[in-house]
Amino acid sequence: MQARSDMPISFPGLFGDWEFNPDPVAIHWGNGIYWYGIIIVAGLLLAVLFCCRQAKRYGLTEDNVYDLIIWELPLCVIGARVYYVIFYLDLYRRADGTLDWMAMLRIWDGGLAIYGAVIVAFFVLMIFCKIKELSFGAFADLGCMGLLIGQAIGRWGNFINREAFGGETDLPWRMRLWTSATEYIEVHPTFLYESLWNLIGLLLIVFVISKARTFDGENACFYFIWYGIGRTWIEGMRTDSLYLFDWTLFGQPIRVSQALSVVLVVVAFMVLILGKRRHPHGKEALFVTRQAALAAQAAAAEPVSSEPDGAENAAPAEAVSETVSEAGETPAQAAEPAPDGEQTEKAE
Repeated sequence: MQARSDMPISFPGLFGDWEFNPDPVAIHWGNGIYWYGIIIVAGLLLAVLFCCRQAKRYGLTEDNVYDLIIWELPLCVIGARVYYVIFYLDLYRRADGTLDWMAMLRIWDGGLAIYGAVIVAFFVLMIFCKIKELSFGAFADLGCMGLLIGQAIGRWGNFINREAFGGETDLPWRMRLWTSATEYIEVHPTFLYESLWNLIGLLLIVFVISKARTFDGENACFYFIWYGIGRTWIEGMRTDSLYLFDWTLFGQPIRVSQALSVVLVVVAFMVLILGKRRHPHGKEALFVTRQAALAAQAAAAEPVSSEPDGAENAAPAEAVSETVSEAGETPAQAAEPAPDGEQTEKAE
């Protein structure tokens, strides 16, 4: 079921006869500049800005974020597109059954799958942290908040395009879309559900989960659990999903995104349990704490105080009092050697 992109959108249960009729094309120049793309870019910029502001809390710097995004951005867009094309390949077949390769490249027509971007982001981040000798878990904890911002904002591109909506409903917040000049449907605004779900997840990480973080990767585990649960629920309402063969559960067909979400939830939950068992209390295992201790030891070893060599090395030192104090320690205590011969580990 498809809605016409040239017909108005309304919420009759909330706003009566008021209608909104946005043109999916923001600027009619060349192939057109679409609101879909503008909204995604806006979400990306806000995500990067937010991560830069939060970086030092995770033992990282703004330069680390900028260096990563240079690689992540183009590769994640490619990953999101490839994932979508693979699972919706029939949309790119001509009448004679041959593949329309040019249609696959027309990304401005829509068709990006968030899971494709997340999978690529995972491997790019792993390689990046290995090369830069940074903590993968710490960077994942920072990056997952950026993902939630991008996803929460990006879903409004689906709203402009009149896509990714749910089944018909009579709930007060139902969305009315037109399928022809004379016929309309009233459906679940699933784009709104997912946007709000991601926003709530972001607030929980910032104000709750990150405050009690005891190991690197804890925020990321919560992200996969939270997003996976929400996506499983919301995907079940959508009418444009790709189904997993002919499998059913409780009489309902299983979507590919639902199956992947369940796998991610289970894996993330297992990693979270193991992490909490290994590091039940304190923040000694965090990358930012280890970096702060190294910076404090280096500063104490210098006979004469001097200015730091650069902003990149200064970030962990700046985070000493802020991060370590949350664990109830002073910078001097953080710099003390670990008991039983344990040594500060090098960032993985």
